[in-house]
Amino acid sequence: MIDLGELTIRSRSVSEMDNNVYLLTAKRTGVQLLIDAADDVEAIRDMLDEAAADSDEQTRLACIVTTHSHWDHVRALAQLVRETGARTAAGTEDATDIEVPTDLPLEAGPLDIDGVPTLEVIKLRGHTPGSVALLYRDPSGPAHLFTGDSLFPGGVGNTSGDPDRFASLITDVTERVFDVLPDDTIVHPGHGDGTTLGSERPHLQEWRERGW
Repeated sequence: MIDLGELTIRSRSVSEMDNNVYLLTAKRTGVQLLIDAADDVEAIRDMLDEAAADSDEQTRLACIVTTHSHWDHVRALAQLVRETGARTAAGTEDATDIEVPTDLPLEAGPLDIDGVPTLEVIKLRGHTPGSVALLYRDPSGPAHLFTGDSLFPGGVGNTSGDPDRFASLITDVTERVFDVLPDDTIVHPGHGDGTTLGSERPHLQEWRERGW
């Protein structure tokens, strides 16, 4: 768990794909946002229960954001929506590829969920057409960036060897992330371990040259 001034951030790794599921809980209200209901409803329930036990407020899952439409990021989505009544959100271009209807098609800009500190939607096209990252600017510390499968330690996400998709993704990641956010920004990817922008920034040209 990461304990911030306004939020707590919890995560679980689920499935054979080592998918990361992130739960953000607002301390003032108990309202929650989940990022990528990837798999293993029971593990996600345990995370929700843990957050409820630790919160001074009654917790409520208000929204589930899907960073992109790939199958391994949505396997628990339908059941969680049924159980919690949470609204769903995903990038506009990916929404039609997700079986569960998307209540909030996401474009670049603020994501305002009542009771949750404002997050910023950053569109990172290439892994899928509608891939999004979510940015939380902590008033008292480094920013937290939830990148789905668009940015990892060691490179950008898979673009299946398509040079146009890779060019789109590396350009968006450069211009919309590295060019505007500081080195201490903490990256929370869709799989595996996290990193910081400062750790990855020296390798941007290397990524461009290798093409993946």
